[in-house]
Amino acid sequence: QVQLVESGGELVQTGGSLRLSCTARGRSFSSYNMGWFRQAPGKEREFVAAIGWSSTTFYADSVRGRFTISRDNAKNTVYLQMNSLKPEDTAVYYCSATERRWFPSDGPKYDYWGQGTQVTVSS
Repeated sequence: QVQLVESGGELVQTGGSLRLSCTARGRSFSSYNMGWFRQAPGKEREFVAAIGWSSTTFYADSVRGRFTISRDNAKNTVYLQMNSLKPEDTAVYYCSATERRWFPSDGPKYDYWGQGTQVTVSS
């Protein structure tokens, strides 16, 4: 069992930056594949970025070049550095994890989820 706790979400102006953190509590973090998803009001949850246990990374087209996902296994933490933020990035951001066969952008394939952290980008 793994518990995921996100932090770092807040209100920021267009063009600004934020770094989200997700800390895992429980079993070994280094063997998990990790993902970030987001859900805006009235919209379905969508894939943002993912990083594998070997640090292979994947990004949604909408964030590639602006967001960077990384992990620090010593701290049991995965990060999402978000730059050049836009109002359309406003959403609740969720961290996710799985040890199973990995489909980076497929939400239902992840086993564990955090409670989410709110990111609001003002225009």
